[in-house]
Parts: sequence; C-alpha cells; structure tokens
Amino acid sequence: MDVQDVLRLTRTEHIRLVRFLYCDNGGIIRGKATHTSKLLERMVAGIGQSLAMQAFSGMEQLVPVEGMGPIGEFRLIPDPETFTLLPYVPATASMFCDMVRLDGVPWEACPRTFLKRMIARLAEHGIRAEAGVEHEFYLARRDIGQFTPADQSLCYSSAGLDEQADYINALLEALEQQGISIELYHTELGPAQQELSVSNAPVLQAADTICLVRETVRGVARTFNLYASFAPKPFLDQAGSGAHIHFSLWDKGQPHKNLFFDPEERGGFSQVGRYFVGGLLAHMRGLMALTCACPNSYQRVQPRSWSGAYNVYGYDNREAAVRIPSLFKGREVLSANIELKCSDHSGNPYLALGGMIAAGLDGIQKRLDPGAPLEMDPANYSNEERELLGIRRLPTSLDEALNALEQDAVLREALGPLLLKSYLAVKWSEQAYFQDKTPEEEALSHFSKY
Repeated sequence: MDVQDVLRLTRTEHIRLVRFLYCDNGGIIRGKATHTSKLLERMVAGIGQSLAMQAFSGMEQLVPVEGMGPIGEFRLIPDPETFTLLPYVPATASMFCDMVRLDGVPWEACPRTFLKRMIARLAEHGIRAEAGVEHEFYLARRDIGQFTPADQSLCYSSAGLDEQADYINALLEALEQQGISIELYHTELGPAQQELSVSNAPVLQAADTICLVRETVRGVARTFNLYASFAPKPFLDQAGSGAHIHFSLWDKGQPHKNLFFDPEERGGFSQVGRYFVGGLLAHMRGLMALTCACPNSYQRVQPRSWSGAYNVYGYDNREAAVRIPSLFKGREVLSANIELKCSDHSGNPYLALGGMIAAGLDGIQKRLDPGAPLEMDPANYSNEERELLGIRRLPTSLDEALNALEQDAVLREALGPLLLKSYLAVKWSEQAYFQDKTPEEEALSHFSKY
C-alpha cells in the first residue's frame, strides 16, 4: 500500500480521523490524529512531537534526559503499509510511525527504527526473521474503582468461550477486517483470562501487529462495557499474562528455507538455532529489561508458573525461558521456531524483538552453544543441584534487569547511546515510583496502563 492507496481508502470509507501511532519507552501506545483534509501533507511532513515524549514515563512523568526537554521536536512519519481501518470506532483509521528528525534523518531514540536497524544487520548475513505472539489478557468489569474478572471460566473451558462469545466474535471480526491472521483462541488459566495467537509475519510487521492487537482487544472490549488488560499480573492471586514470542530465522536467498530446521538434529532443530538460543541465554538477564519491562512483570515471572523464571532452554519445556516446540506433521519446516516465555506486553515490541535479534545474532557469530537442554522443571531441583548444574534464576525485579542491561555490552551497542539513555531513564523512574507502593497498588496501576 502506498500514499495514494491510503488517500483513496480514506475517501471511499468516509474516514474522518487517521491516528499516527507509536509505542514509547514506557510500552504505552501513543499518538496524534490528523483530519483527512490534511492527511496528504501530514504523511509527507509528519506530525510534530516534543523530543520530551521519549522521556515520558508510563506514570505520566517527564524524566530528566539531556536533550529531551521542552525544546525541540521530532516528526511522526507514518508507514503507509500499516494503514488500517479501525472497526471499533467510527470513521477512524490508523498507521504506525517512525520518529524522524527535522532534517529527515531517522531519530536515534526511535524504537521502530531500532528494530529496522537490527533487521538490516540480519540482512547483512543473508537472514530475515519472522515472529508471532501468543497474547494473554484479562476481561474485567469495574466497580467502585476496582477491577473484577468478567467471568469465572476455567482454563480451556468451552463454558468460558460461551460466556464471552459475543465479544470474541466481534474481536475476531475486527482483527480479520484489519488483515490480521488468527491461529488460535481459548480461555486461559485465570478467570476471564483469554489467549489469542496470531500467525507469524516478518518481524517488523509482527511488532506492528502486536500493537494493533492490543489496540483492537481493548477497543472492542469498550463496546461491550468491558475492560481488557494486558498487564503482566493484574490480579495478584491469579495467573499472569504473557506475550510469548515465537521466533524463527529464514534464508533471504531461499525464501522457504527455515534456518532453525534440520531434520537430522534432535527435534528437527538446527545447530544455527542452537547458537541463536545460546545468544539469548547469554544476554537474557539484560534482555528481560526489554521483554519484561515493568515492576509488575516480576510478580508474573515466578517458578512453577510457566513463565520462564530460570535461564535455561528445553524441548517442549514450558518452564524454561526458551522453549523449542515440537514440530507439526506435514508442516515441519514452517513450524520450526523458538518460544520466549519471559516476555509480556509491558515491553515495547520493537525493542523486545530488536533485542532478541541482537542477542541471538551474537550467539550465531560467536557460536555460543547453549549446552544440554533441560528435561525437567528447574524448580524441582534443590538450590544445591541448580548451583551444580549452572541453572540460574532470572531477574526477580525490574531494577535487577535494568542493572543487567546496563552491563550488557552487546545490547547497549545495539540500542545506541540515545535510545539506551532515554529507555533506562524512563524505566528507572518507573521502578522508583513503585518502590514504596504495595503489590496491590502496583497491580491496580498497571491494570489500566496496559
């Protein structure tokens, strides 16, 4: 789709507003909307934003970052390929944007540009990436300032699907209208907890889709007088919600060659794939600052919760940080992938996926072998046994993950000085804000934030 296609669709569909959207360092989807009478010039020149917006935290606080104050602007330049009508609001469409300096050069603090840089690094090695996400979220109602689950459905229960059938149907219809390919839908472990899986896509499109799914899930919920939350642990006594990332690498010169597939290796998983996993494990502690990016995340990442609390990998081991799924008969090449468990929707998807590429590519280049896969739940070992086996607990708090990111030379270099500085400033601010809050206050705050 190009600019003329966008203009034609806005006319034929009688669109009045087009949202120029982006995901910020706090993991919040923000933006401005232009009236379609000004759409052409806005698509060329962009919409102005204060440089300070990349120093704006999820707590609506402006964090001190040099060069990101009240002076100066960047431009939101939309990608026409991301244009979509929004079925849940009248006469409105949206596009996702890059942050561009006034001289037309991509701004170094732009998360979407960061992912593009990592995609280009892969391309230098003749590789492209695909990703898809299992989206977990809760449906709730609000009463006197408190959220309560919208039903009491059980894990995978058909009764739960019946309970929310009208909402589910409207949601899937809205996603289909936006061109999102849906794989699976089911109720999850918590009451009124849902899981939606979408198909793999090229990694930039996958990141855009993550944001679009979040917007659509919540937007459709409002039409049913429901609240949808992607918060990692919105109810402290219930299961957490993840954003499990399924990831694969492909040969750019041979489009149907999955670099993670090798029929001669265990589970059909290649040595290249093992090196990629080795890179993820080597950088996982810092990577979690990008994939589990809020204080509430660490209420979810706990042993025996299927959230990947230990820095290990395994074949179909859902307690490992990285799972190698078993292949599907007749779809062996297509289904070879890895699943990152320690990931949720508080993470900016452009940063999370770009960070995965940087870490995994480092593993490929350095031939980092991940060692033997773990064949059991790591929590079943004693502390002494885990120590002997080298099984290490992943960060148990955001500050621990942020410290690891600051010490990770590969991730620091990939992000670049300005993006790293602004991201860390925002996240340290959020960590400090919740330092003296109770877990209940923290959960309530994150419920509507995500």
